[in-house]
Amino acid sequence: MIRLPDATGTLRAYTPRGEPAAFATAARDGAPPPASRIVFSAAHVVADPFADTTPDGPAAVDWDATLAFRHHLWSHGLGVAEAMDTAQRGMGLDWAGAAELIRRSGAAARASGGRIACGVGTDQLPAGPAPSLAEVRAAYEEQLAVVEETGAQAILMASRALAATAAGPGDYLEVYGHLLRQASEPVILHWLGPMFDPALTGYWGSEDLDAATETFLEIIAAHPDKVDGVKVSLLDAGREIALRRRLPDGVRCYTGDDFHYPELIAGDDKGFSHALLGIFDPLGPLAAQAVRVLDTGDTEGFRKLLDPTVPLSRHLFQAPTRFYKTGVVFLAWLAGYQEHFAMVGGLQAARSLPHLATAYELADGIGLFPDPGLAESRMRRLLAVYGVEG
Repeated sequence: MIRLPDATGTLRAYTPRGEPAAFATAARDGAPPPASRIVFSAAHVVADPFADTTPDGPAAVDWDATLAFRHHLWSHGLGVAEAMDTAQRGMGLDWAGAAELIRRSGAAARASGGRIACGVGTDQLPAGPAPSLAEVRAAYEEQLAVVEETGAQAILMASRALAATAAGPGDYLEVYGHLLRQASEPVILHWLGPMFDPALTGYWGSEDLDAATETFLEIIAAHPDKVDGVKVSLLDAGREIALRRRLPDGVRCYTGDDFHYPELIAGDDKGFSHALLGIFDPLGPLAAQAVRVLDTGDTEGFRKLLDPTVPLSRHLFQAPTRFYKTGVVFLAWLAGYQEHFAMVGGLQAARSLPHLATAYELADGIGLFPDPGLAESRMRRLLAVYGVEG
């Protein structure tokens, strides 16, 4: 029994499970990727806990632990979505760190045969007055070149700089059209909603999501041969389904909806979504098993595995959603995938102790930890730091 605090400061008793679920300890080295869906996990970075740095200084990354976590995901047949929001782009990881991450992960993917796609943005632009469109294009081009040099697939991420600069939909059409014509291989376009990053409010030239959707679709329709797919992170299942049904033939929809992913991946008689999800960082082994069940045509079995994970995901991604990374790294520490709970930018302090305690309880309840005893021990250590004796 362990005592966990709630939001009022009241301690309540919780009895951790004694054994992990079967998926948590299954050996999957060299497992083939799921067949019926393309599944990317947006992976977190592991900080160097002994680096003498500050939240506003350059990120200090533990490269060995960071790459080991990617090999963990690849071992289950999952793809890695690298240098994305989950890796703290713009929230602790600057472009210099992201470029190094892309190069190292790209080399590791080539060596191991793992699937990888990497984020392309504009975060090397300095803070201050909004840049010109030409400067935004040049920043995107610089990052696109780095990703393509590694052989990784490119993900054109939403740009804070473009959101600040664009005068309307025409500027998005011009910038994205230029980049798609230049890309050597089909890319994934990423629509990240303002719940993940408030600076992206009004992306695609309008705060009206219907109008923004039309601009987004216009870009895709003009360059269908250069768009592998779209990643939609709006936390609105109905809107994603409507968009999915309007995509040109051959353009995939990758769900980024961490609230409704089981139903979106399962799909309906008119189609389905592939996956590019931050929640598949902590759920990696479970997610891989669930999609393999779906590969057999067993939608009910797929939902039986994945539906119980939704309360945990909704908890981690609750508002302010952009701090979900803290819960993701916390669970990686509890699960034994890294030896500490330090984050670049000091982001381990971004969620409260009651929030983390609930994350532990929900994750333990679905059998997420390969060693429940280790997870309980580490949870007790965190509680003691806050003055709670188990």
